[in-house]
Amino acid sequence: MSDEELAKDLGPLAALTIGVGTMIGAGIFVLPRQAITDAGSFAILSFLLGGGIALLTALSASELGTAMPKSGGAYYYVNHALGPLFGSIAGWSNWLGLAFASAFYMVGFGKYIQNIVGLPDAYVVAGVTLPSVKVVALLGAALFIAVNYVGAKETGRLQNVIVVVLVAILAVFTAFGAMNAETANLPDSKGFGPMLTTTGIIFVSYLGFVQITSVAEEIKNPGRNLPRAVIGSVLLVTVIYALVLVAMSAAVEPGFIGGLTTDQIAVVEVAKLLIGPIGGAALLFGGLLATASSANASILASSRINFAMGRDNIVTPDLNEIHPRFSTPYRSIAVTGALILAFIAAGTVEALATMGSVLHLVIYGLLNVALVVMREADPAGYDPDYEVPFYPVTPILGMLTSFALIAFIDGVIIALSFALVVGAILWYFVYARERTTKQGILGEYVLSRSEEMPDAAVSAASGVQPDGGEYRVVVPLANPETEKDLISLAAAAAKANDGRVVAVHVVQVPDQTSLEYGAEHVDEIDAESEGLLARAKADAEDFGVPVETHTILSHRSFEEVFDAAESHDADMLVMGWGEDAHGSPGRAESAIEELSGDLPYDVLVMKDRGFDPSHVVLPTAGGPDTELGAAVARYLRDQYDSEVTLLHVADDVEEGEAFLDEWASAQGLPDAERRVETGDVEAAIEAAAADASMLVVGATERGLLGRLVTGSLVLDVVDDVDCSVVLAEKQRSKSLRERLFG
Repeated sequence: MSDEELAKDLGPLAALTIGVGTMIGAGIFVLPRQAITDAGSFAILSFLLGGGIALLTALSASELGTAMPKSGGAYYYVNHALGPLFGSIAGWSNWLGLAFASAFYMVGFGKYIQNIVGLPDAYVVAGVTLPSVKVVALLGAALFIAVNYVGAKETGRLQNVIVVVLVAILAVFTAFGAMNAETANLPDSKGFGPMLTTTGIIFVSYLGFVQITSVAEEIKNPGRNLPRAVIGSVLLVTVIYALVLVAMSAAVEPGFIGGLTTDQIAVVEVAKLLIGPIGGAALLFGGLLATASSANASILASSRINFAMGRDNIVTPDLNEIHPRFSTPYRSIAVTGALILAFIAAGTVEALATMGSVLHLVIYGLLNVALVVMREADPAGYDPDYEVPFYPVTPILGMLTSFALIAFIDGVIIALSFALVVGAILWYFVYARERTTKQGILGEYVLSRSEEMPDAAVSAASGVQPDGGEYRVVVPLANPETEKDLISLAAAAAKANDGRVVAVHVVQVPDQTSLEYGAEHVDEIDAESEGLLARAKADAEDFGVPVETHTILSHRSFEEVFDAAESHDADMLVMGWGEDAHGSPGRAESAIEELSGDLPYDVLVMKDRGFDPSHVVLPTAGGPDTELGAAVARYLRDQYDSEVTLLHVADDVEEGEAFLDEWASAQGLPDAERRVETGDVEAAIEAAAADASMLVVGATERGLLGRLVTGSLVLDVVDDVDCSVVLAEKQRSKSLRERLFG
C-alpha cells in the first residue's frame, strides 16, 4: 500500500483567510456596546491588548506549526511537549472553550434575528418562560449541530465568501465612521482595571488563529506561508477591530452607545445613524453572517479537537465512531451539541464570552510553555522552519500575559474555569492515565536525566506519567550482591512486554531522624545508594530496555517496597527474598498487607543462589499464580534460550499427562518437557529441582489461617533445594473470607 499524502494546495491567501475567517465573527458584532460601556475609550485599548496577547501566542504557534505540522492544533502541541496531564487540561479547555464560544455566537445570532424579524420579548416553552433571543439561539444551534451531524459539503468556499463580505462591510462602516469622527466624542476612559476586565471578555474575538496550524500539511511552502498566515491574520484582525472601535466611539455623540438597551446592537444602531437604513441593514446582514459562520466553524473545530483527544485515549475513542451514512464523527458532534445547548440555556452573553476567553487563555499560556520545552529539550526531529524572535522573552511574555489576564476577569468565572481545569486533572488520573501511552517530551527529558535533575522534578515526572501502554517492572534493590540478578530477571520481563525497568532503592531513615534531614544527608545514611542505582541502570541498559532509577527515603523498609511499586504504577514487582522479605507464609506480602488490601500488580520474589536460567523447572496444578510462573518461564526461554520442564504431581499418570499437554499449549509452552510424578508433592519438586538451575513456583492458594498453623510448602521447598527459587504471585482481588480461608 502506498503512503498517503495531503496535497499542498493552500496558498498564502487561502491560509490567511482561514485565520481571519475564524476571528472576524460574533465578537466584533456583539461585544462593542458592552466594551465601550464598561471601559469607555479604553475599549479600544482592550481590543489592542487582546490582539497583542494573541500575537505573542501566534509567534509561538507559528514555530510549533512549522516544526510539527499535525492535526489537533494547540492541543497536539501541549500534549506532545508537556505530556498527557497537560494535554488533558488543554484538550478539555479547548473543547469546552469552543462549546462556550459557540453558545455565545448563537446568542449573538439570536439577537440579530430578533432585530431583523422583531420578535416578542419571550416565549413559553414547555411551561418555562425563555427570552426570544435564547429560543432562537437554541433553534439555530440545533440547526448547525444537525448540519455538522449530516456532514454538509463544500462549506470552505462559502466561508471565504463570508470573510470577504464581512471585511467589506466593516471597511465601509469604518470609512463612514472616520468621516464623521471627532475626538471630542470619545467617551471618558474608565481606567486600567475595567480595561483589563473588558479585555478578558472580548478576547473571545481572537479565538481561532491557531486553527491555521491544523492544516499546515496542506499549505504550500509552510515554512514561509504558515507564519505569514498566522501572524498576519492576528495583525489584520486587530487593526480592523481597533478601527471599528475608533469609528464607533468617535463618530457618535458622547453617551449614545451607553444609552442603548441590551436588546439593541451597537454596530447596527451606529450604522443607521451614520449611513441610514441601508447601513443598518448591511450591518444586520453582516452580523447574522458573522455569528452563524463563527458558530458553525466552532462546532466543526470542537469535533476535531475531540477526535485528537480520542486518538490519544484522553477520552474514549468510541466518541470518534464514524456514521455509516454521513461519514461524520456523529457521537462527538452530538455530545458537543448537547453541551452548547446547555450553555445557551444557562449563560448570559458576557458569561459565555468570558468562559470561552478564559479557557483559551489557559490553552495559549500552555502553548507558550510547550515552545520553551521543545526548544530546551531539543528532541530529535524538532527542526522548525520559522523561529520565534527574541527567544525566550517572547514565549515567556506570551505565557505570563495569557495567565495574568485571567486574574482581571469576574471571580465567579475564574472559579468556574478553575473547577473545569481541576476536573480535567482528575479526569486524567481517574480515566486517561491508565489508557494513554504518550509520555511527552518534558517527562522523557526529566526521566532520562534523573541523576542530574532535582529529586522533586523526577518524582513529579514519574508520578504523572501515563501507564496505559508501557509495561513497568519495579525492582527494589538493597544488596549489591543480588542487584544484577534481580535486574536480569526484571529486564527479561520488561523486554518481553516492551516495557521499562524502574529500579528503586529504599533508604531506611531512623524514626528519630526526619525525612527532610535524611534527604539532605542521604550519602551519610546510605553510602551505597548512588553506586547501587548506577550499576542497576547500566545493567538494565545492557539488555536494551529503558530504565529509570529512584531513591526513596522512608522510616519503613519492607512495607515501603509495596507502596513504591504502587506509586510507580508497577505492572510487576521483582524483589529479593531477604531475611524478612518472604511476607506471610507462601505469599509475597506481609500478613497485615495481605488482609488489608488487594494486590494490584504481579510479584516475583527471588531467592537468589546465582542467576542461571539455563534449566527452569515449573511445578503446576493450574491456577493464576502458576500461569504467571509460565509467563516467567516464557520470558526466560525467549531471552536466555532456557530449557523449561513442567512438573505435575497426580494420582493418575495418564490424567496428569493429559492435563500437562493441554496446560502447556494454553500457556505458550508447547515445546516444554513434561514430567508427571505421583506421591508426595514436596519430594517430587525437590527431585525435579535437583537437576535444575532455577525453580519457579506459584504462590499458595491456601488461606492465611491455614498457612499460619501448618506452614507453607513454598517455604519448605525454598530451604530444601540448592538452586535459585522464584515465587510468582499474580495480582488479585479477593474477599476477606478468601484471604483467611482460601
